[in-house]
Amino acid sequence: MRDVVGLTEEPGEISAEVVRRLEDRYRRELPLIAGAEQAVERVAERWPLALASSSNRELIDLVLESSGLGSHFETSVSSEEVARGKPAPDVFLEAARRLGAEPTRCAAVEDSENGMLAAKAAGMRTIAIPNPQHPPHDDALAAADAVLATIEDLAPAVVDPS
Repeated sequence: MRDVVGLTEEPGEISAEVVRRLEDRYRRELPLIAGAEQAVERVAERWPLALASSSNRELIDLVLESSGLGSHFETSVSSEEVARGKPAPDVFLEAARRLGAEPTRCAAVEDSENGMLAAKAAGMRTIAIPNPQHPPHDDALAAADAVLATIEDLAPAVVDPS
């Protein structure tokens, strides 16, 4: 933001202000995808869940707490807690490590291009639910093991088709 937009504040100040504004917004209205809560509940009935996100830790914690979904997740990882963000696999590999699971025995559900590429690079089964506002490129979709039209289609049989 400093280099592209021309803000004069230091990067840390810019980041803190972005987080503050998003926290204010999320406290007024959480931007949850319709059907996300039910999808999390369906999958959490079968497997332990981890959240691997590019969001800041403060935002992850706020969303998990405010949505009531935090109890469904064993752990969460922010890209700020690993060496490299998506599309590098680091955040997914750390999530698997915290779960005590081999990455190849994990599945990742992603809506973003960088997320799909990161999950695949981590060796995880990759389930794409493309974000229509920011559709991923064909190469990211091609990397996915399954592509769903909506989150309502996410079911245990998609996560583990065996």
